[in-house]
Amino acid sequence: MNFIIYLIVGGIAGWLASMLMRTDGQQGIILNVVVGIIGGFIGGWLLPMIGFGLGGGWIGFLITALIGAIVLLAIVNLFRRGSVR
Repeated sequence: MNFIIYLIVGGIAGWLASMLMRTDGQQGIILNVVVGIIGGFIGGWLLPMIGFGLGGGWIGFLITALIGAIVLLAIVNLFRRGSVR
């Protein structure tokens, strides 16, 4: 059951990150979910390293995944275009 929640919240985080980074027209729903889930792992690894931790629950995971997805899309845009945008 948690896996389904991770997919849904990861998809929402990936979609929001793609809208913020202006890459929404280039990727579909599957890539948004993948970006959100990978962003959740990146955010979960990156945020405690800089001393910033969020509480549990789906809202904490959504914010963590959103931050991680934005970082992931910024890195992808940097390699693809040479600018973060």
